[in-house]
Amino acid sequence: MTRTPKKTAHKPSVAADVRPSRISEGRVEGFRSLAERVASPEQAIDPVLLSGQARREHVRSTIREDHAARIAERSQGTALKFDALAGSFFKFFRGTALLFYRDLAGKDSHMPTVMALGDVHPQNFGVMPDRHGAPIFGVNDFDETIYAPFTWDIKRGALGFWIAAHEQAGMKPKKRCKVVEAFVAGYLAAMRGFAEKATEKNDDYRMDNSPKVIRRLFEASWKERHDWLWSDYLSPTGRGFRANEELQPISNEVAKFQKAIDDLAKAKGIEPTGRAGELKVKDVCVRHGQGTASLGLPRYYVLIEGPTKDGGDDLIIEFKRARRSALEGLTPPTDFHAGAEADRIAHGQAVQLAHGDIFYGAVEIDGESFMSRERAPFRNDIDLDDLSYESWKQYARVCGAALAQSHALSDDLGQIDYDVEPSIVAAASPPKLFTADILRFTAEAADRLERDFASFREDHALGAFTQVDMVYR
Repeated sequence: MTRTPKKTAHKPSVAADVRPSRISEGRVEGFRSLAERVASPEQAIDPVLLSGQARREHVRSTIREDHAARIAERSQGTALKFDALAGSFFKFFRGTALLFYRDLAGKDSHMPTVMALGDVHPQNFGVMPDRHGAPIFGVNDFDETIYAPFTWDIKRGALGFWIAAHEQAGMKPKKRCKVVEAFVAGYLAAMRGFAEKATEKNDDYRMDNSPKVIRRLFEASWKERHDWLWSDYLSPTGRGFRANEELQPISNEVAKFQKAIDDLAKAKGIEPTGRAGELKVKDVCVRHGQGTASLGLPRYYVLIEGPTKDGGDDLIIEFKRARRSALEGLTPPTDFHAGAEADRIAHGQAVQLAHGDIFYGAVEIDGESFMSRERAPFRNDIDLDDLSYESWKQYARVCGAALAQSHALSDDLGQIDYDVEPSIVAAASPPKLFTADILRFTAEAADRLERDFASFREDHALGAFTQVDMVYR
């Protein structure tokens, strides 16, 4: 009997380009390329996507990077700053703007650009001197100012009010939402008004036209210059600064700071007349322990002799070393550039306060960039602990309106070359949706930052911020 040959299964040959050895080699090269990209300092991933240990190390390296110069200098103020950040969630938020903005890198590119404050929160509004030395209320800290989407200031401010209302007033989430809503509502209402009437250059908040909560701040802030100088700053002779834990006189540096004052006066067109007297420097001191984000940066007070020469009408000009904005390199691409270091800060102040402090400027001292401003008897921000729930909402609404005014000046005194106000009104429409989006962003950002705060405190206790990141070979 003839047997039918048994069929065997056909086994296709392995093509040369898919042999296991070649596949393995391809994966090795792929991971080699991946490893090179991860190891490269230019490699970046949206940090919002990080979690666990990867997010912790991102927080650690970002804070080290932001304070690298101060850590390297081993200044006492740097250690004090990290201790302060570890002791308060609100201070951690205030002192880690770079961490916040890296989570926003490149986002909101479709939104209108403004001269942004960069660090909006409840205590970066306050009473300060205008160009004539009279008190006004508005945005008062320009260290981070830069051209950026208007929403970045709204988001930073919303998160600041959310955290402060919780830590300072113990508010539950529902009430915190109402405070944030008041901040956004105040901004949008003021911006609509500026779009209709174009009054942004004349709408300063003064003692005579401010809401009740701000009038109380004006009243609480007022001091007579004579009493303020003699009680807080002057030595018994009145010829210089007193020495204490905050003030360290360096009278041998008068000539150096006289040059800085002369340079500032020339740049700002300040004449040696009126309340500035002859612009003569009487004394100089180092100011220790001031600020939150700027703790550890050199800061000097310069005493200018007043017209009467009796010490009672002297001026104090502050010089603080400027640094790069936390927003630098993170904003969506823009044609608008405010300058570098102190020049950028001075430009931001000139744009955002139409009638602001004439001594706000930029000078070079010992080859470093310093910003300048006048200290005044009434320079003050609000005491958040004293606010009722209703006052919180009223204060948030006023701060939103003050921020809108500073943004509205971007096309009047800044570089923006289109009509800002109607553009923002359109971009924030419908307003209920815009506000809901801001609230959702705020809640998510607060949860993420709270986890960051916990990991920072643990790392701080283990000595993580006494050194900078190094590359070992």
